[in-house]
Amino acid sequence: MTGDDSVQHTVLHHTDVGFAITDSRGRLRWVNPAMAELLGIDEAHARGRSLPALLPAAWEGAEGTSTVQRLTTTNRGVRWLEINWHPLPPSDAHLCRVVDLTGSRQEELEVGSETTRRSPERSRMGNWEWVIAEDRVVWSEGMREMSGYPADAEIDYDAFMRMIHPDDVALVTRVLTRSLGTGEPFTYIHRARGADATDVRVFECFGEVITDDDGKPVRLVGSAHDITQAHEVHHELRRMAEEDPLTGLPNRRALTARLEREIASGARGALVVIDLDNFKDVNDLRGHMVGDRVMCALATALRNRLPENHYLGRLGGDEFAVVMPGVDQALAKRTAQQLAAAVATIPVAVAGVTIRVTVSTGVAPFDSGPTWEAVLANADLALYASKGAGRNRVTVYDPGHYADTAKRVAVLERLRTALTDGHLALHGMPMVDLRTGRTLGYELLLRLEDDLLPRLGPGDFLPDAERTDLILNIDRWVLGQAVDTLAAHPDPGLRLDVNVSGRTLDDEEFGDFVLDRIRSSDVPPGRLGLEITETAALTNLDAARHLATRLREAGCRITLDDFGSGFGSFVHLKHLPITGLKIDGEFVRGIDRSTTDSVLVTGIMEIANGLGLTTVAEWVERPSQVNALTRLGVEVAQGFHLGKPKPLSAIVLRPNGVLPR
Repeated sequence: MTGDDSVQHTVLHHTDVGFAITDSRGRLRWVNPAMAELLGIDEAHARGRSLPALLPAAWEGAEGTSTVQRLTTTNRGVRWLEINWHPLPPSDAHLCRVVDLTGSRQEELEVGSETTRRSPERSRMGNWEWVIAEDRVVWSEGMREMSGYPADAEIDYDAFMRMIHPDDVALVTRVLTRSLGTGEPFTYIHRARGADATDVRVFECFGEVITDDDGKPVRLVGSAHDITQAHEVHHELRRMAEEDPLTGLPNRRALTARLEREIASGARGALVVIDLDNFKDVNDLRGHMVGDRVMCALATALRNRLPENHYLGRLGGDEFAVVMPGVDQALAKRTAQQLAAAVATIPVAVAGVTIRVTVSTGVAPFDSGPTWEAVLANADLALYASKGAGRNRVTVYDPGHYADTAKRVAVLERLRTALTDGHLALHGMPMVDLRTGRTLGYELLLRLEDDLLPRLGPGDFLPDAERTDLILNIDRWVLGQAVDTLAAHPDPGLRLDVNVSGRTLDDEEFGDFVLDRIRSSDVPPGRLGLEITETAALTNLDAARHLATRLREAGCRITLDDFGSGFGSFVHLKHLPITGLKIDGEFVRGIDRSTTDSVLVTGIMEIANGLGLTTVAEWVERPSQVNALTRLGVEVAQGFHLGKPKPLSAIVLRPNGVLPR
């Protein structure tokens, strides 16, 4: 989480505007304190409650519009509420915003001109009255304070309209004209400029028409509520849900939603998927911080070279994509080639070192598949063809690429069969006390042992699994095996750590699954640890925090894996309730040779010790690393020098029946 994200998080928890996120059926996933107070529920136990049951008017208004409704709430009686909701595509989530207008709604529609002129304003409310015959607008003190106009300023209707943002004038004029013609009350939301013409505020206005005995309109009486803060938080929530935190580009959710809309409209165009070539080498050789800078530089380069109507986003990892409306296959390919050529010439200077990167690209026309999923899959096929042909090239989707898909499907089928037939196995990588040589626990690693050729290692099958929901079943299987092993071998000296994928963080039922297995097996929670990579935590911060909080409260150990691999590492420590850190191997690989690595590890250790967190160093491959880490205060580490992974069955059942120490 960045510094800006931290501020946004604070605003959400201190604003008096209620916010809630629900699923498609209205079940609560999250509420802020203001919404919990309004609903009369405990914020910590809101998850799973029905918002329509607690707030029946929540979804009565049209999607994306604001409505003002009178409602009897469970906690605060009769209230006047401004309610707004809209979906967060392409997921099933919805965002609901509620502003309590009760304090002024009842009285302010009945005030006359004298009352309006003297009406005190205690917060972000103001009253106004337009005397039609005199073309004179009377404002309350609160209204003048909000707009910045002095008390003696003369305001007529034209002056009043000039304060409204030019893009909103037509809306306000239309609503007021209709209300004058029908006599019905009015309500609208608009932006307005203050007296200095620089500060732009957002107001929610409502009011009514006052007529004479003949039914002729003589006055418009209205109230304005400054909802600028709520408006900004509302848009910030949408931005956070749809923006990649590293590059600032639209994320996978926003990009696929845009692609879905283009296809649904029948528009002609193409999807271009762009992947950095050999980006893993950049991370391995230069470190993840350098890799992040390369990603940001590439995002800027692509954005600056695309037309405004092209929609660039980050799919995740080292993949970008561009939705190109209104182009044919030839133009899409030509544009992709120009982008690739431009990227290859851009020098990225980091710490005195110039890095040049190339990209592989896949192009798929919108008409190559009936759905956005099919078009994205076809673009991926073309991308894999570019990589298979030597990288640094552009390939347009061809049905012949299906053979590559068949290969990946075969891998996934092997995994499904192995999961069903018992051909998955777990190996344990020991975590060792560097002072005594004693094994303190094991990190569990997945292996495919189905005796089929070609043999597949984790790097061959896990990436494909993580692109599908199959990884959810695999993670549950690993967790279940770990708990069963701990239950069968009650020695407290045996402690196991399980890796959790990023997709599993989004599985709302995974926390319940873990706790149910622990309780039913009567395993002390402290013997089980979960490892969440920093990258997964950054991408799914709210989900990671929710899962980590539940499991830590139950007594499980929660470790942030690959710590230091990305920007904002230390900020994560403020928001994730973890118990330990795994120092990224990039800092350990040269710890016995590099002063820089020593300084960085020292800093990590000081912070971990100050926060009471355990630490484990990864990638220990030679004795000199052990000596260097010990001098810096690192007490626990893992790596081939300390112990290679062994089958879990061999770890728990030695010939003499004694568990390893």
